[in-house]
Amino acid sequence: MRKISLLLTILVLSSFISGCKKDDLKNEAGTYTGTFMVTYNSGIETGMTTLKLKNGKFSCEGNSNRIPAGGSGSYSTENGKITFNDENGWTCDFDWNLILEGEYNYSFDGKKIKIWADKNDVGHYEYNLEKN
Repeated sequence: MRKISLLLTILVLSSFISGCKKDDLKNEAGTYTGTFMVTYNSGIETGMTTLKLKNGKFSCEGNSNRIPAGGSGSYSTENGKITFNDENGWTCDFDWNLILEGEYNYSFDGKKIKIWADKNDVGHYEYNLEKN
């Protein structure tokens, strides 16, 4: 009887673990499009953007008004955080937090990704994207 109970426990736990949706972007190469929003004390600004992820590399399309500015380079994920390492040179005439750079929180359901961070007491930066 003890063996059956142990076997049932293992079976239930393994089905629960395998049934969980993985919240990991490491293997989710693709193109994601949607909106970017920055919330400052003075108001909210939004823009459309596209984020491409593949083999630990990223590229994010910026807009001429730099909402967002974009960026490209490498990224990594760990414990619900995603870190972007932008590899571009930038001018100093705008809010550099608009560059996709540094550590962000993220959530991913297999189709939609939300990436957000509060940066340098300047504003709240958020991407709401969907896989194409």
